[in-house]
Amino acid sequence: MTNDQEQITTETPPTVGRALSGSAVSAGIAFASYCLTSSIAQTFANKPIESQKLVVQNIGAAVRTLVVGISALATFIFAFAALGLFALSIQLLLQSFKTQPQKDGESS
Repeated sequence: MTNDQEQITTETPPTVGRALSGSAVSAGIAFASYCLTSSIAQTFANKPIESQKLVVQNIGAAVRTLVVGISALATFIFAFAALGLFALSIQLLLQSFKTQPQKDGESS
């Protein structure tokens, strides 16, 4: 094998701090996406489609539904990622308590 074909990847193990910071960032993006979704839905509700043609109304309703749906999907993806990273940080914290070395004089 040549040096170009050999790729050394070093993965850093997850830490509590990294999981919590990732959770905070994801929660922030989820909140911003939620505010955007709410704003889009309110804007669409306040501005009805002003066409008498049925095809235009159907296409307009479909596009509006698609836009709100994609925005809501992004909101929930980031919210669940934040929840998962927060749960990971709790798991890592509990594991760190279990694997701490015992103090001198203590026996198990």
